Amino acid sequence: METLAWMQAKLPEFLKDLEAFVRRESPSKDLKGLMEAAAFLEEAFGPLQGRLSRKDTPLGPILLLKREGEGAPVLVLCHYDTVHPRGSFPEPFRVERDRAVGPGVYDMKGGIVALLYALRHAEATGRKLPPLEILFTPDEEIGSKESRPLIEAAARKARAVLVLEPPTAEGDLKVARKGVGLYRLKALGKAAHQGVEPEKGVNAILELAHQIVRVAALEDREKGTTLGPNVVAGGTVSNVVAEEAWVEIDLRAWTLEEVKRVEEGLKSLTPILPGARLELSGGLNRPPMEPTAESLALFEKARTIGEALGLSLRPGRVGGGSDGNFTAALGVPTLDGLGLFGGDAHQKTEYVVVSEIPRRTALLAELLYAL
Repeated sequence: METLAWMQAKLPEFLKDLEAFVRRESPSKDLKGLMEAAAFLEEAFGPLQGRLSRKDTPLGPILLLKREGEGAPVLVLCHYDTVHPRGSFPEPFRVERDRAVGPGVYDMKGGIVALLYALRHAEATGRKLPPLEILFTPDEEIGSKESRPLIEAAARKARAVLVLEPPTAEGDLKVARKGVGLYRLKALGKAAHQGVEPEKGVNAILELAHQIVRVAALEDREKGTTLGPNVVAGGTVSNVVAEEAWVEIDLRAWTLEEVKRVEEGLKSLTPILPGARLELSGGLNRPPMEPTAESLALFEKARTIGEALGLSLRPGRVGGGSDGNFTAALGVPTLDGLGLFGGDAHQKTEYVVVSEIPRRTALLAELLYAL
């Protein structure tokens, strides 16, 4: 395939651009780093056909590249923030044998550079692209608070959404992701002197301990529904009956039906200890990305293209959320996992496989042409 040969010839240049981007470390909320990374995107994508615009937000710049054309556009979602604090890696970018290692190289700066070369290939060869809206966002790793309204507005007028998160550990594309709910359950009691008159107190930590067992019972592992009471705190000093305690709960579920069941269970919790009170806050951070006939048809198009490139792709399911959860929940056909193959996401050994870069980039380019 000509596209694959072109990508293979461009691999040294690709790695230079990838290094330049990864070295501009851009942890979420690090405005200096995010501004530097956004500047790279403007330098790289600005000369391409289309109109590149920028919106500055408290969490960093959001960039939008629009390429006009006939019909509804294809929306491409990219985030350029990472989970790694600046200086987390001994060297911001290095190539070891067949691995390029660095903060965000896999999740998901590699996917963004793949898009850059897919667009450059189209311009170099004259291949026709669909109308595109490409969003580069700075806050995906922390919930997409600033980006979500723009993502959803763009999705409502799109005919398909492609998400450049990396594929699964096996290399498959992603047609389903769990929804993510974040909740805080607070127990309120009454303070008293632990040594003199403990009977006058109501221990919020003891109340919360009872409730955590009830929360865990709402899990349904057979359906893939998990609840993690993973952060807990309470009390003031050891000789005072704890007046307040709280737990943060992480919910993951494949379906909205399961999310509703768990939420109803959390809201129905009642105190065990006389005089104790409960307060629940939080909610669904990302709805489940449930596969539809239209999204599976989009996957089949990519699978056929992958076969011609020597890739054997399957419809993957993963527990983590992405911005694709938002678009899928609106009923827009969404295909995720179109970034670079690699591994160790969110770890200090995060990498992409160098020899697989041309094939994954050719897959993205050919899928865009097919759309």
